[in-house]
Amino acid sequence: MAILDRFKAQSRSPASSVADPEKKPQILEIGMRQIFRPRIIAMAIIVSMGGFIFGYDTGQISGFLEMPDFLEKFADQNENGERSFSNWKSGLIVALLSIGTLMGALIAAPISDKFGRKYSIIFWNIIFCVGVIVQIATTNIWYQISLGRWVAGLGVGGLSVLTPMYQSETAPRYVRGALVSCYQLFITLGIFVAYCINFGTEKTPSSASWKIPMGIGFIWSFLMIVGILFMQESPRWEYRQGKIESARHTIALSYGVPEDHPHVQTEIREIEEKLEAERAGGEHHPWYEIFTGPRMLYRTLLGITLQALQQLTGANYYFYYGTTIFNSVGIQNSYVTSMILGGVNFGMTFPGLYIVEKYGRRPSLIWGALWMFMCFLVFASLGHFALPNPDGSTNQGIGYAMIVFACLFISGFAMTWGPIVWAVVGEIYPSRYRAKCMALATASNWVFNFLISFFTPYITSAIDYRYGYVFAGCCFAGAVVVYLFVCESHGRSLEEIDTMYILGVTPWKSKNWHPTPGEDLPNLDSTYLTPGARGIRKRQEARVPEQLRREEVPVTEADMLASGARPVQ
Repeated sequence: MAILDRFKAQSRSPASSVADPEKKPQILEIGMRQIFRPRIIAMAIIVSMGGFIFGYDTGQISGFLEMPDFLEKFADQNENGERSFSNWKSGLIVALLSIGTLMGALIAAPISDKFGRKYSIIFWNIIFCVGVIVQIATTNIWYQISLGRWVAGLGVGGLSVLTPMYQSETAPRYVRGALVSCYQLFITLGIFVAYCINFGTEKTPSSASWKIPMGIGFIWSFLMIVGILFMQESPRWEYRQGKIESARHTIALSYGVPEDHPHVQTEIREIEEKLEAERAGGEHHPWYEIFTGPRMLYRTLLGITLQALQQLTGANYYFYYGTTIFNSVGIQNSYVTSMILGGVNFGMTFPGLYIVEKYGRRPSLIWGALWMFMCFLVFASLGHFALPNPDGSTNQGIGYAMIVFACLFISGFAMTWGPIVWAVVGEIYPSRYRAKCMALATASNWVFNFLISFFTPYITSAIDYRYGYVFAGCCFAGAVVVYLFVCESHGRSLEEIDTMYILGVTPWKSKNWHPTPGEDLPNLDSTYLTPGARGIRKRQEARVPEQLRREEVPVTEADMLASGARPVQ
């Protein structure tokens, strides 16, 4: 039991030792030229186009709902001859994209495990293009628009899983957080570009007003397909397929070093140890191990909760219905207001790429959630108590103040919860379960995306701007969840992050936790498990082997003999 006692001591108090230099990101030894190498920039731009496609499709539908030709063809006509969308129809048109993305996210994991990350990305881009064709081909059938958005959503959902997964598995550890956060940056860029194109076409007196922005979506998919053909496959997926030299070459390219460099050798050795351990526990690991594996229920639920809370911050309340919202507060050209929001969202994501690496994940998420809580509190209070005048008109000064607080909210979201949640969810899972867990977490994001997009018209018509209090409460809950359950992963390898969760490191002390120099601490990918991860008692998950458990933690043979354990033959 000596090893178990030592592991517990390390997990409960900060170690005075310094981590093994080979296991820590050598960011101080890497100059700006190394960080901004062409390959890293290409990975940031090309792969993150998956986020751009998502953002572009999200941003364009907000403007379509107010375009005269779109209203004429698809909206309902009232007794006065005016056309407007009913709550259920507008909700369905907007929300069916989210149903498609939910399904695409769940399907993407097994497809990418079988055919690889690279070619799966191409496949989902093609699916997105099919959805765009279905939408453009319609004349005046509103449910064809909805069906097309559902098909396009399948592609967007698949890309929403594969983009951060590919970047997490391929990026050098010293820029992994910033590179994965580029996915969110490109989402914001896509939203902003969609707003700008809508502004340029909304006065066109024909279906071109909405078909042009819709058709431009082909361009983004084409650029991503062509670009990804020149990128390497994920080295972790390649190694699992027996393509060891190709994986070594890809890692060397990622770091910009020769194939015999220590960084490359270390990563290859880590991947090899994980794969050997996984095969020792059985080639097949059922999907339910993401709940039954060592400390996996904790992490699976944490990822699901974080992605749900990212939606429940309320950002898409503005992005899906921003044009309609600011029409209602008396702003003359709500397209301009949406462009302002989109510009703020895009511009403030750049500081987020710095914040995620400078201040870490936990402080950024906690303070960001509290900032958004304050902004939504003020926005909702102004909208409910001060916006309506006694004569039934709206106070335009209050309307402008609401726009200011909307921009302040978007700034906080863009710098923190927008990009950082994707980075955290890409880091907390072990390699053998990453695809399945990320698919489930991303599906959670899309479920709440659907719920917000579909029910927002009904809720706002019932309680008006008091809806903002709901989002404010969710923002506060997000700060509490991060403080209590998320370990600080800044500057750590994926293996160290896995170790922290296995050992049960206290989240609010995790920043000061360090592995003992020269000691191989347990991580789930190098832990020998039987299929289903059975025989692991709840209080002793992934700890030192005992007679009642069929697993081994890879420590030295002397330590294992001292603990009464028998090494695996």
